Order: sequence, then structure tokens, then C-alpha cells
Amino acid sequence: MGYVLDLRRQVGYQPLVVAGAALMAQNSIGKIVLIYRTDNHCWGLPAGSTEPGETVQQTARRELKEETGLTVGELTLIDVYSGPKMHYQYPNGDIIDSVTTLYRANTTGGELIQATDETSTAAFFALDALPTPLTPLTKWMLCGE
Repeated sequence: MGYVLDLRRQVGYQPLVVAGAALMAQNSIGKIVLIYRTDNHCWGLPAGSTEPGETVQQTARRELKEETGLTVGELTLIDVYSGPKMHYQYPNGDIIDSVTTLYRANTTGGELIQATDETSTAAFFALDALPTPLTPLTKWMLCGE
């Protein structure tokens, strides 16, 4: 969205510490929704950067809606991820050190959309049958690797 992109125009590719949120949105049979990203061609959790004035809970809900079309009920905090494993360089050269808050929630509505400006597919997967490749950040959050 706008805030990080505006910063990028000023600082170029140098590393930014970016606060954000990710969501493990589960359907009625416990499968989680993942998106296939068009920038790095990997599967990942719906996630994104927090905008000024926005809570991380709002970020998680907004990103899920934007990237999948789905809505969720109550959010349950899983963990906050930071440190060396959250250092990431995007294919365009942008570098971030992400501080990402991961939540779990059950889907409550919406209709699964297949493509956005950032994604080409959204689908549900069992945690023991995740697709590959996963984004490095998603792999660490879901698999501990």
C-alpha cells in the first residue's frame, strides 16, 4: 500500500524495518487459505504492512480481504516474528526486516477471489499438505524452517 511505497521513493532499496500482520484464516474443515504471489512466484499467507494509524489486527483483516475476498471472526494471536529469519529481499531489490504479528481466525464470509494486483491464485490447504514453494517468511511461520 501507500506508506512503505512512499518511503521506498525516498530511501531506495536500503533495508526498512516494517511492521505488519499475517493471518491463518481457516475454513470450516480447518484448512488455511494461502495466496500465490506474482512477485516471487511462491505461496504465502495473506499478509502485509501496517499503515499509519492502523492496528496490526486491522492490517490482518484488511490484507485478508484485499488478497482473498474473505472475512474472519475473532482473531487469536499466534506469535510475533522478527529477527534474522524475517530479513527478506524482494525480487525488485527492496529489502525489509519484517516484524510480523501472526493471527489465526475462522472465516465468516466473503467469496474467495482468485486474482488481485499481487496474486494469481488463492486456495485452501491442510497444514500437513502445504504447497511449494512457500515464501521464506511463511515457511518459517508455519513450518518453523
